[in-house]
Amino acid sequence: MKRRIILYILIYMALLTHAFAIDATMEIIKKSTNLPTISVGISKDSTQKAFLLKIREILSQDLQVSGHFDVKQEVYDVNFNDKPNLLDAKNKNIDLIVNLNIEQSSFGGLLLYVKMFDSNSGNLVINKSFSTSKDERYPFLSHRTAIAINDYLKAPKISWMDKFVIFSRYIDAKESEIVISDYTLSYQKVIIKGGLNIFPKWADKSQESFYYTTYNRNKPTLVKANLYTKQRQELLSSDGMIVCSDISSDGSKILLTMSPDGQPDIYMYDTNTRIKTKLTTYKGIDVGGSFVENDSKVIFVSDRLKYPNIFAKKIDGRGVERLVYHGRNNSAATTFKNYIVYSSREGDNEFSKNSFNLYLISTQSDFIRRLTTTGRNQFPKFSSDGESILFIKTYENKSSLGIVRLNYNKSFLFPLKSGKLQSIDW
Repeated sequence: MKRRIILYILIYMALLTHAFAIDATMEIIKKSTNLPTISVGISKDSTQKAFLLKIREILSQDLQVSGHFDVKQEVYDVNFNDKPNLLDAKNKNIDLIVNLNIEQSSFGGLLLYVKMFDSNSGNLVINKSFSTSKDERYPFLSHRTAIAINDYLKAPKISWMDKFVIFSRYIDAKESEIVISDYTLSYQKVIIKGGLNIFPKWADKSQESFYYTTYNRNKPTLVKANLYTKQRQELLSSDGMIVCSDISSDGSKILLTMSPDGQPDIYMYDTNTRIKTKLTTYKGIDVGGSFVENDSKVIFVSDRLKYPNIFAKKIDGRGVERLVYHGRNNSAATTFKNYIVYSSREGDNEFSKNSFNLYLISTQSDFIRRLTTTGRNQFPKFSSDGESILFIKTYENKSSLGIVRLNYNKSFLFPLKSGKLQSIDW
């Protein structure tokens, strides 16, 4: 039985293999022009400068990742209640100056104070504070500050920065942990440990609950867990494998890969009626289903062509449609409305063997766009607004979390310091 379970995991991972890229530094494909310039400094009279420097670094990174700012190295360190030299900043073409200060809250945790000046108008334009009840969550203070600065300029929203990423990481043979983090991996907290627990998936937009697969029972079992109450509910079990790959827009239906009859197929499970419906019946391998086109269709990875490729079918229909006519190893797809991002194997290059790149396509046109250029890039996930792609890269057996900003032709990497990423969601 254990050999069979391991075999099915290997089959699934062969089709949705999570291998990755060249280094853990920022990759910029195309730099935007005419962006507002911004300087981020820390209060000169602060008693916690070491802490503030960490927050400043993450905030500067957030502003770069947004694609809406040109972050300058020039800083204006003044006391928090003093006004920086706005004339000097204007002469140096710096539009915005941010000053940060922090203190311990009387209720526990941290209070971050933020001031921002506009050198062109000479005015104080932001004077806010942000709090967190736990010191280790300070990266989210940076993210909330970036969101406030971004909102002041009425730029496209970056609220996804304040969301949790959930991922599973291998730490030893047959042992993994499920972790929540911020998107930069600066904050991490283990929420499930002990044994083999993999494929976490958020159950709702509020990120209060999540699904995951545990191999700590007689059969692979799908579990729903509440992040805050710690309650866990075992929903379904299946011989071979069971994986939750996607959630409908209203959260009432989930797509599963199950293999109760010996071959992996796509199932849809109604969380209200607890009825599961088999959507594919191919005598081969169908895995990794995702909803598309307002939840009316499902896309999935199949070996119907004797190699992994992306297919689609209407939920109430019988016919299956091939979606990708590029490459001979296409796997790990993610969807947003009518768009699909998938990973495609492209052979060896000067950076790595078995290179995989990410591609963006539409279900309603012949549109195709390559999102990455080097290394091995897999397990893509759309952000909630559809403007960013989360994915996994690895190089020399080390994992990094990657983000592609679709509208800005920029990508960024954040290294995982310990363990190896197995799967991710946000």
